[in-house]
Amino acid sequence: MAVTRRVPSPRALDRASGDVQCVYVVPGERDNGLGGRMIDAVLELAHEMRLERVTVHSSDRAVHAYSRHGFGMSPRLLQADIPLPGRRPGPPAPSVLPDRDRR
Repeated sequence: MAVTRRVPSPRALDRASGDVQCVYVVPGERDNGLGGRMIDAVLELAHEMRLERVTVHSSDRAVHAYSRHGFGMSPRLLQADIPLPGRRPGPPAPSVLPDRDRR
C-alpha cells in the first residue's frame, strides 16, 4: 500500500490516504480466502495508521473481492489518464457532468 500525505483541512491537520498497489494470489491458491485475508490486513494497517481512505485500481476478477471487504464506488474520486509518449490513449472516460455543464 502506498501512503500519500494530504493537504491539511480545518478539521484535520495531519491527513493521509492509502492506495493498494498490488495484491496477487498465484492461481493455484485462489478461491480459498487468501486474497480476502490480505485485503483485511491492508485495511487493518490503514486503520492503525489512521488513514482517511484506501483506494484500489482492481482487475475485473478482483472487484467482487474488494467489494466484499468494504470497497465501493465514489462519485467524487475521479481520474484523468495521461497519455505517455509511445502509448496509445484509451477510450475517453464517461463524463460525470450533464451535457449542459461540460465546458
